[in-house]
Amino acid sequence: MQPKVANPALAAEDARTYKAVAEEMPETYAEGRLLRLGRHVLTAGGLAGFVGLGDLCRIEGDDVLLAEVVALDGTRVRLAPYGEPRGLAVGARVVHAGSIARLRPHPSWLGRVVDGFGRPRDGGGPLIPGPKTREVMADPPPAHRRRPLGPRLRTGVRALDLFVPCRRGQRLGIFAGSGVGKSSLLSMIARGSEADVVVVALVGERGRELGEFVRDTLGPEGLARSVVVAATSDEPALLRRRAALAATAIAEAFRDQGAAVLLLFDSVTRFAQAGREVALAAGELPVARGYPPSVFAELPRLLERSGPGEGEGSITAFYTVLVDGDDFNEPVADAVRGILDGHVVLDRRIAESGRYPAIDVLRSLSRTAPGCYTPEEYAVIREARALLARLAEMAELVELGAYRPGSNPELDRALRLRPALERLLAQNVQEAPSTIDPFAALAAILHGEAGS
Repeated sequence: MQPKVANPALAAEDARTYKAVAEEMPETYAEGRLLRLGRHVLTAGGLAGFVGLGDLCRIEGDDVLLAEVVALDGTRVRLAPYGEPRGLAVGARVVHAGSIARLRPHPSWLGRVVDGFGRPRDGGGPLIPGPKTREVMADPPPAHRRRPLGPRLRTGVRALDLFVPCRRGQRLGIFAGSGVGKSSLLSMIARGSEADVVVVALVGERGRELGEFVRDTLGPEGLARSVVVAATSDEPALLRRRAALAATAIAEAFRDQGAAVLLLFDSVTRFAQAGREVALAAGELPVARGYPPSVFAELPRLLERSGPGEGEGSITAFYTVLVDGDDFNEPVADAVRGILDGHVVLDRRIAESGRYPAIDVLRSLSRTAPGCYTPEEYAVIREARALLARLAEMAELVELGAYRPGSNPELDRALRLRPALERLLAQNVQEAPSTIDPFAALAAILHGEAGS
C-alpha cells in the first residue's frame, strides 16, 4: 500500500477541524472497515492484531476523521473520535495510522496559543518544531533521581504568600465550587509569579474565556513568556484530555532545559470528566459517582509529572479543582488532595462577603510551609492564625449579638484587627501584583496595634 502524499495547503486549515492532522499521517500496513457508528464510540473490524491502545486511525468518509483506539474486544476495535462523526457510514475505510502521541516543543512557542496536537490556535502562522520529541503520555521522573524542592516562590498574591507559601517545584490544588474565583486566582498568579516560563492549560473552559485570558489576563508582556494550550468545552473529550497531557509535556520540555516553569492547569475536574467519557465509551463500569477506575489511575500519572526534575529546572504547578456541589469530599477532589503538596480552599461565603480572592486561610494548607518561613515570619503567621481561628470559632455568637465586649480579651483584639486583616487579604483581580512585603505589613497590623 502506497502512503498518501501530504498536501502542504492543509497546514493553513483551521486547527479545530483536525482534518490536516489526519491526512498528513502516513498509512501503515493495516486497514479495516467501520462496523458500527455512534456519536461517542465507533467500532471497526479487520484491525485486531495490528493496533494497540492509544494508536490512531483515519476513517475515510465524506471527510477524514481521526480516532483513537480505546478498547480491543476480540476481533473488534473500539475507537473514540477526535471530532464529530459526520459524513461517515458503516463500511467506511479505517486505516491504522500508528501513533502521534508526541510533540516537539520549541522555545519559539512562547507567546503562542496551541491545541493538544501542537498546532496553532491564534492565527499566528505555523509553529517551528523543536529538535527533541516529547511523549505526550510520558512517565514521571524517577522518584529517587528528583532534586529537592527549591526556594520559596513569590506568587504576588498576599493571602497565598502569607498563609499558603509555595516552593519551586511544589504542586498545589485550588479547590472551589463554580463561580468562586478559581480562574481569577490563576490569572493573578500568572501575572505576579517569578517563573521563567508559564504554561497554561485551559481544559474544557468556555470559548469566550480563552480570548479574555490571553488578551486581558496575560496581556502582551505575560503572553511573551507563556504557552497556552487550550481545548474548549465544546470539543470532544479526547481533545480535552490530550490538551491536558500536551500542556504537561510542554512544561516538561522547558523544565528539562533548566527553566523554572509555572504550570497553571484549569481544571483537573474537566480532565477527569473527559477521561470518564472516554472510559465509559470503551466499556468501563463506573465505581464512584459515575467515574470508572481508570480515571483515578490516570490522575496520579498526570499530577506526578510536575515538580522538580533531574536537573536544575522545575515545574511549580497550580491545579484547579471544580468541587461538585461545594462537596470537598467528592471523589475527584478527594483523590487530587491526597496527591498534591497542599491545597488552597476558596469559600463561597467569603466570596459573597465581597473579599477576593476568597481564600479560606484556615482550611488551606501547604505541606512545605515549615521550610518556607524564617523564625520571625513563622511567629507572625502563628499569631495571625490564632486570631483568625478565634474569629471563626466565635463568628456565630458575634453575628447574633450575643457576645459582650470585654468578656474575652483575645476575641476583643481579634475583632479590632479584623478590618485591617481583611484589607490585607483582599486583592483586586485587576490590581497590579503586590510589591509590598506581606510579612512586614502583617507584622505592622499585629504589633502596631499591640504597641498602641
